[in-house]
Amino acid sequence: MGVVKVKDKEIVIPGQLLAEGMDFVPTGEAYREDDKIYSKRIGLVEINKRVIKVIPLSGSYSPKEGDTVIGVVTDVLVSGWRIDLGCAYDAVLPIKDAVNEFVKRGDDLTKYLDIGDVIFAKISRVTSQMLVDLTLKDKGLTRLVGGRIVKFPSVKVPRIIGKNASMITMLKKATGCKIYVGRNGYIWIDGKPNQELLLMKAIKMIDELAHTSGLTDRVKAFLEKETGQKLG
Repeated sequence: MGVVKVKDKEIVIPGQLLAEGMDFVPTGEAYREDDKIYSKRIGLVEINKRVIKVIPLSGSYSPKEGDTVIGVVTDVLVSGWRIDLGCAYDAVLPIKDAVNEFVKRGDDLTKYLDIGDVIFAKISRVTSQMLVDLTLKDKGLTRLVGGRIVKFPSVKVPRIIGKNASMITMLKKATGCKIYVGRNGYIWIDGKPNQELLLMKAIKMIDELAHTSGLTDRVKAFLEKETGQKLG
């Protein structure tokens, strides 16, 4: 029978032994060597039955196919738009992945998206040369109008989403804000000034306490105190 060598929500370092035996499955920044599981990075351990996951606590975002991201249009191209993802690699949103109607070559694309526009998109392709393509053709993907972008460490994004989206659901309910979270660490928020201020305080709290256990309960207590409402 396998043995877990760490506790749930424990901070681990590169090379640290997490578990022994073939009963466990490594994911995230955990990896297997023979019958042992180790950590690749400094991170937070999450243990969910047989799955042992390490969430890194530092590092920049690297685009992955299937990730939902928030980006800003920085250039209008002949066949689409160049998108800033806030990391080392820009992305391209092709016309065919943004517009349902037929667009003639040479048409003015700014009537669809212009420089400075913000989108919630999905990464459809990442090549070996790190050329990144986006799409808006999936459920929930859209242009984000108004609001503002808040930068958040991409490695801590799973903490602001929470297990089964528990954290982000609570944030929306408590603040009344519209919230979109990109895996690249861009968070788009839109609400009344006092709502956004409260949300910003909660986001800062999650950032500072991302490495601790019981984070959802702490944020819940903070929001209940600030709003005077019970959150279930």
